[in-house]
Amino acid sequence: MLSEPMTLYKLMNLYMLKKVNFPLTNAQLTDFFLQHEYASYFTLQQALGELKDSGLIHAESTHSTTRYEITREGEETLTFFENNISPAIIEDMDTYLKENRLRNEVSLVSDYYKSTSQDYIVHCEVREGRSPLIELNLSVPDREQAAAMSSRWEHKSKEIYSFIMKSLMSEEET
Repeated sequence: MLSEPMTLYKLMNLYMLKKVNFPLTNAQLTDFFLQHEYASYFTLQQALGELKDSGLIHAESTHSTTRYEITREGEETLTFFENNISPAIIEDMDTYLKENRLRNEVSLVSDYYKSTSQDYIVHCEVREGRSPLIELNLSVPDREQAAAMSSRWEHKSKEIYSFIMKSLMSEEET
């Protein structure tokens, strides 16, 4: 077992990110650490920041969330030091990932940004693992519309994806 808690927290993050094949959000990682009382919010953020700075994880931030994924260097590091994580902690992490169905799940991404033509682009995505199933970019005239559309993606994505797939797979000419 490690004597340095911060090193253990970093290894735990690497382990969780390697066990899933898609990025985990800051909220998902935070939920695990706080629920099991392994680390405080601020300690976890420090560990994530240090992992990012050292190139062991990659972070992608949008307006509403940050998603983390392990890098090749992070996977190599974990290979060398994974046995420093106790079996009980590994069991806690595996159970958390299983109970929260954080394996091979479909993830939703939505964000918006100002384009060079001064309108806003709403970027919406459905991913399975690391592969996009659908990406949608919509141009809207103002920030309020962009923010509203981005926030609705989570609730409307299944309906929109189904409509597009059905429409494109249909042999009917309209």
